Amino acid sequence: MEGGFLRGGMAGGLVLCGALVLCGAPLAPAAGPAESPTAAPPLRRVDVALGCSYVGAEARGLLRASGGSSSQHPATLLLRGISVRDEGNLDDVTEYKVPQENPDSSSPIIFEVSDELVPIPHAESLLHADCEGEEVTCEISPYSSQWAGKGPCRTSWFVANLQLSSGISIVLVLRGPHCGSQEEKQEHEATLHPKLRIPMSKEGTLLTTVEFQSSSRNTSLRTHLGSSVTLDCHFALAPSSSLSSLEWKRQYQGSGRSLFRYQVGSTGPEAQPKVHVDVAELLGSGDASLSLEGVSVGDEGTYICLVSTPLHQTQHIIQLHVVAPPRVRVVPSVVSFERGVTTTLTCSIAGYYPLDVSVSWTQKTPQDDMEIPLSNARFSSHRQSRDGTYSITSYLSISSATTRAPATYSCHVSHVTLSEPISVSAHLKAPGSEQTGLEGLVGGFIATVIFIVVLFNVLRRRAAKPKSEQLLRASE
Repeated sequence: MEGGFLRGGMAGGLVLCGALVLCGAPLAPAAGPAESPTAAPPLRRVDVALGCSYVGAEARGLLRASGGSSSQHPATLLLRGISVRDEGNLDDVTEYKVPQENPDSSSPIIFEVSDELVPIPHAESLLHADCEGEEVTCEISPYSSQWAGKGPCRTSWFVANLQLSSGISIVLVLRGPHCGSQEEKQEHEATLHPKLRIPMSKEGTLLTTVEFQSSSRNTSLRTHLGSSVTLDCHFALAPSSSLSSLEWKRQYQGSGRSLFRYQVGSTGPEAQPKVHVDVAELLGSGDASLSLEGVSVGDEGTYICLVSTPLHQTQHIIQLHVVAPPRVRVVPSVVSFERGVTTTLTCSIAGYYPLDVSVSWTQKTPQDDMEIPLSNARFSSHRQSRDGTYSITSYLSISSATTRAPATYSCHVSHVTLSEPISVSAHLKAPGSEQTGLEGLVGGFIATVIFIVVLFNVLRRRAAKPKSEQLLRASE
């Protein structure tokens, strides 16, 4: 077998190997015939070992929430010989070596996984997770349902739930070694796993095969109000298995409903507004993604992709957050200073979602080095429009008794949709600035009139000059 890669360090004395190679720049290719610059990198088979938790409580056919169990046991998920693209930086990776000590009931359980029937999704992301600074959460549970795993062989099916901090989620349904007949079990009693009591390989691992996998690129999405969004969900099955049904559900504030359901062999799903799943892609490539058009505030919530076969079911949970940035306006934009008069500035913030918004005021005069925060603003209550977005108004009173002019008053608005606050300003003019401006306007008008009169006289004199020259020549 070609060299592999180890990642993790949580179970079985794993060693992080090849990190410097993987995290560095791609190595130059070996000398040889020149390749086309558009040629895809070649595939390379590597080993990826992940530190996991084995949860003995039955998962009841669905993914369990991580944690909350007192029967957790250290485990290793060894993805043996999975295909990844070699960018030229895998030359020094090493093959995973199973620890040689005899396992006991306290030793980590090593699940050796083969992708012979079904490929492992997002293999490159798992391989390079350390270099990208990502965390991988791995939980393995015995799969239990009314169809799969009855009698003494009920733990021969397992489900592995992988979560990457980037948002990728992967579910692997693993078929374990067969228990066989009673005679076979007695013959291989010495090689049964001390904790799970199922046959082990000579190296002490539990040989499993991926029979069904599903994945999603995002466990949380943020989309703007009125846009379109696709909730990713893909799956792949072993040749011996087949799709039974696909269902998308939405849950929000304790209530839920089915958005889309397709049963294989039926006439097809009923058409629904805004919701679409490409059934041709679903049956052809395993693309079970859900598309939403014209997203509204009411579309926010938890979406669940349920993929079922006659024996198994997996699910992926995606949180959809709808956002809308605020529109900010300050009126009036220009204020004239008048003694004994109090003027109120109004900052209107509208069209934002979610609710949380921060509004503040500052003042700055030519003598100030920086803006001075103001604390005398008043606020209206939040108002919600028909489209679900919110608005609020802030008021700032300016009194001539406590104000210096000229000055600039700014309304600053912060919201989760903004990379930096929005600032809109109003300007307070100094006393007499309007009169000075009027005088300047009148003076400019007078100067223009004088210029036109002078220009007219000059042109008239030039036009009269040729006639006087002709009269002079005639007299001569």
